[in-house]
Amino acid sequence: MTATQPPPADPRALHAARARSFDSAAAQYAANRPSYPPALLDAVEELAGRPLSGARTVDVGAGTGIATALLHARGADVLAVEPGAGMAAEFRRALPGIPLVRGDGNALPVADAHADLVTYAQAWHWTDPARSVPEALRVLRPGGALALWWNTEALDVPWIAEAARRAGRFLDLDVAAEQPRSDDPVERVDPSGRLDFARRTVRWSRRVPIGTRLANLGSHSAFLVTPEERTTAFLEEERAHLLTAFPDGMVEETYDVLLLVARKP
Repeated sequence: MTATQPPPADPRALHAARARSFDSAAAQYAANRPSYPPALLDAVEELAGRPLSGARTVDVGAGTGIATALLHARGADVLAVEPGAGMAAEFRRALPGIPLVRGDGNALPVADAHADLVTYAQAWHWTDPARSVPEALRVLRPGGALALWWNTEALDVPWIAEAARRAGRFLDLDVAAEQPRSDDPVERVDPSGRLDFARRTVRWSRRVPIGTRLANLGSHSAFLVTPEERTTAFLEEERAHLLTAFPDGMVEETYDVLLLVARKP
């Protein structure tokens, strides 16, 4: 499917199309998506009950390597797992020294009891928890931890809430309902109830040019499966809104990183 084709009407087909859409925009994703603050990795260590340094880590849905690079910089021994060819190629270009295998969370190409830590950054929602939960538990050693996190937009910031409403009207989506929230029931993440998650929310922000903000927005799957000419027109309208709010051309994006960590007994 290309960006000029309408998205599928069937919800399952649309979900699959959105999951595949990132391969067509891997360089855009790598250049414009936000990273994560050091406080997030501190919280991962605290809730996992061990330092990242020396931890045998499997980073699933690694994408272009945004989280993988941070884990590696903390001293983790990281194996990245990524299903998409385009994203994997961008990862290998940026991080040639970190091992990467093709695969996904529903069937991890990793041995039993291999990992101290299994991580998912912006990726768990693309898995089937009925399969990805037992796979994570299989790969983890006893006492190891599964860590899931998402950068979510801080919708209590007025300009971000207004921008989300504009995007929601354009996409015919409830943007707030699309992103995980700190008060979501754990069944949304693990319908089996096998995992006992601890939660943490870390707020942070970054200051970026309006062009980066727009390219970040356009790298999200809901826009990537929308016909290109419609997305281009929307982003130009959004540029005008942002210039009104930020006449100096620099945007302060605020995020709440939702972190869930569960230890394997």
